[in-house]
Amino acid sequence: MQFDLAFFLCALGLAFILEGIPYFVWAEKMPRFLELLSKQPPSNLRRMGFTAIILGVLVIFLGRSLI
Repeated sequence: MQFDLAFFLCALGLAFILEGIPYFVWAEKMPRFLELLSKQPPSNLRRMGFTAIILGVLVIFLGRSLI
């Protein structure tokens, strides 16, 4: 299996787009949301991160199985 740089750069670009959308669309609300997140205990943040990882893996799996 070879490393596909073009695919990696597309995935990285997509990650930047998806990360930037909330700041662009809800610029006024993001500081309050980030403050709310900063007040969460680490266990909640880990749970949210783990959930995001699992959802990401599922989306990739489903996307790859449809091709």
